[in-house]
Amino acid sequence: MHEMSIAEGIVQILEEQAVSQNYNQVTAVWLEIGPLSAIQIEPLMFCFDAVTKGTLAEGALLHIKNTQGKAVCSQCMKQVEILQLYDQCSYCGSYQLQITEGDEMRIKELEVA
Repeated sequence: MHEMSIAEGIVQILEEQAVSQNYNQVTAVWLEIGPLSAIQIEPLMFCFDAVTKGTLAEGALLHIKNTQGKAVCSQCMKQVEILQLYDQCSYCGSYQLQITEGDEMRIKELEVA
């Protein structure tokens, strides 16, 4: 379950930013997660609750915004939306797609005290 290490990484980032941004508590975190990131939302939320115990983010709400997957087709050079890895181009049917968006996870916003 790599969601545990992802949740631990989020807490580490929050703690590092607390020092540089001068805050003591995180009450909410907003994440953007792409459909191609291979991150499962429910396990991530469970792990986040577990790893925040005893940290500045204990009890913080975790909000998830799903983003869209996008790619450029190497055959027809059109940008297409994709839902999963190995989708085909909706214009020409090619499977030669270069992912441009949707494989990331980022902390978009924090609510701190």
